[in-house]
Amino acid sequence: MELNPKTYEPNIELIEFVKRYWTLDGEKENIPLKNTIVPDGTMKLIFHYGDTYKHHSQNGKISILPNCFLIGQLTKPYVIEPVGITGSFVVQFKPNGFLPFTSIPIKEMENSAVPLDILFGEEGIKLSNQILNANSTSERIQIIETFLLKELADKRTIDTIVKSTVETIFNRNGQFSVNKFSENNNINRRQLARKFSSTIGLSPKQLAKTIRIQTTLKVLLNEEITSLTDLAYENEYFDQAHFIKEFKEFTGLTPKEFFGDSLKMSLIFDKK
Repeated sequence: MELNPKTYEPNIELIEFVKRYWTLDGEKENIPLKNTIVPDGTMKLIFHYGDTYKHHSQNGKISILPNCFLIGQLTKPYVIEPVGITGSFVVQFKPNGFLPFTSIPIKEMENSAVPLDILFGEEGIKLSNQILNANSTSERIQIIETFLLKELADKRTIDTIVKSTVETIFNRNGQFSVNKFSENNNINRRQLARKFSSTIGLSPKQLAKTIRIQTTLKVLLNEEITSLTDLAYENEYFDQAHFIKEFKEFTGLTPKEFFGDSLKMSLIFDKK
């Protein structure tokens, strides 16, 4: 059995907040022993209806992830390892989309797996059980959308300046100047940084770096690259050394080390 990732669009009422849903199914032998999840600027609710995963921290500590949790904003590579059969349902939020659903400050969840009982209390436990016991992806989507729409009622909507900034960063594939954007939109740079920190958990510069490395990774995956120097300049890095430094910051590896199965697995988490 091979890995079988599938993606699904959210309900129109949630499209401002949810980027997409996706599922991943596969046997342990079809998944690399260790898989690096590369930061992509989004937070995700993850439900393992198959077996769970181990997390390998950068200090060498190994922990077992919960069956159901939220993964906060990542600012560094997140290394996981399958325990058995993979069966996962994931709700991927837009960079600024999770704020209306949490009572915990976004920044406090950075690089962390937060169990749903901590995030949502008794309702989180109930949601976990419903998702894990569902018989199909369509049923899981219906359950999570009912939950999210209920949580969304009477809560704040997305900040328009943050939304506009996020869209600009994505449209430009991370090639983004905070100073120029602030000047063109008549917004104080520090004010924008504060809004981003509370809404997304990243600064505009951090999100831009994240999207730029994701764009670069997709080029590496989908095109035949003959020169890393050309790739660096194409994505507006200062030089090859700058490119390699940022690449290693987000993946834990140099570009040459990252070629192969680990690259393909990592990009399952953000194909488009």
